[in-house]
Formats: sequence, C-alpha cells, structure tokens
Amino acid sequence: MENDFIHDFNQLMSEHHPEKRYEGKAKILYSTADSDVLLTYFKDDATAFNAQKKGTIQGKGEMNCTIAAALLQWLETQGIPTHFIEQTKADEMLVKAVKILPVEVVVRNIAAGSLCKQTGLAQGTVLPQPLVEFYLKDDNLGDPLLTRDRLMLLQIVTAEQLAQLQDYALRINGLMQGFFARCQITLVDFKIEFGTDKTGTILLADEISPDTCRLWDQTETDPNLRVMDKDRFRQDLGNIENAYQTVQARVLAQVQQLQSLA
Repeated sequence: MENDFIHDFNQLMSEHHPEKRYEGKAKILYSTADSDVLLTYFKDDATAFNAQKKGTIQGKGEMNCTIAAALLQWLETQGIPTHFIEQTKADEMLVKAVKILPVEVVVRNIAAGSLCKQTGLAQGTVLPQPLVEFYLKDDNLGDPLLTRDRLMLLQIVTAEQLAQLQDYALRINGLMQGFFARCQITLVDFKIEFGTDKTGTILLADEISPDTCRLWDQTETDPNLRVMDKDRFRQDLGNIENAYQTVQARVLAQVQQLQSLA
C-alpha cells in the first residue's frame, strides 16, 4: 500500500514543478501536485541561540527525518492527529498542508536550559509535574514566553484552541516519556508546533527529533556524555553525529519491537 502511494505520488510529481513555499532553519517546504500536500526536505544545517550560532551536522537531515517519521507515525497509532503522510526519501516526507499556529509549545519534565537560567533551578531538577509553556513563534522578538492572558490579548489562538494545545502537549509528553524510557533515554523537555488543516482541525506538525527534544542517555552518568540532542552543538560537546545516530537506532528498534507485538 505504501509503495503504491509513493508510486502514484511520483507519477503526479513528474508532471508538477515544485515551488518553494517556506524555508526555515532546518527544513524547506515545497508544493506538490496536490494543494493539500506539501513536501518537506530536512536540511543538515544546524542553528542555535536564535540562529546566532550556525553550522552543519553531517547527515542530520536524514536522521531527523527518519526519527520524526517514526515518532509521528507511532503517535498517530496512539490517537494523536499529525500532519505526517509518508516518508518518501531518507531526508524527505510528505505532510498535510496546515496553517501553523504562531505558538511554540514546550513541555518540561526536568529543569534544563532556559528554565534554569530564568528561575535559578539547578539543572537536572526533576519537576513535580510536567510544565507546559507557550512561546510566541517570532524570531525577531526572540520567541518570548507568553502568559495565557498575553495569548488571548494577541488573539493568535482561541481559548478553546489553547485548551486543546495544553491537552495534546500533556498527552504527547506522557506517551513519549514511556517510549523513550524503553529506549533507555530520558525525555528532559521538548518543543512542538501545531497547525490547522482546511477544516480547522488541529494537527501536530513540524518534527520531533534531537533538534527539538532534550534527550539524556540513561546508560551514561557523565553529564556531558549523556547528552544526545542539539545541546551537543550548542555547548560544543562534540560527537554530535554519533549521538543523533544512537537516538535513531534506538527509536527505530523500539518502533520495530512495538510493531512485532501489535
């Protein structure tokens, strides 16, 4: 079935000239022959600190695309609606066209990064319950943290949508904590984005990968060696590609195991 889909899609694309619809720091979105479908290309480019630091992680595009495809597909089986359709190449996937809500949703289980800088909490402090935060998706303003009242003031989401985002964020967190734990990885925190399709339905969009999650290797005790995510790039810890490869291998192995049990 999947091969038939790709074959039919490739036939349509042979008569279509893709146009770049959007280019971000890590991905490029292209039009397809179907106006409701976009092609996402994952880049090897790496950025940090609102693009003040730039570089390249060899093979990152392929690894992140493969990890994101596996996780989004699995979340779909757990009742989370996503924009994912099909991974067509190692570094490309087809997604449903959505209007991205200008809100980045961050879920934190353990204190790290900006939470430590802004609150004085020691890195590694386990939070008593997951913390859900909302940030304005605007690089020019530095993606500021928003309160609920500010979100309502800006009118970028409705109260109903905000409640849905909160609910989805906590559900996704619970699912992914369990998934990664089975991979011997601790899910420290993560950023997700959502969009609405042409019917107004909210879908999980963008990606879930070592670029958007803080992941700590449970088999390592050294604070630097345990880092398996983009903090290796941010903090110049080295061995970035190896960390991403390890995450990919464990995620794919876990997905395969779950599929064999289904």
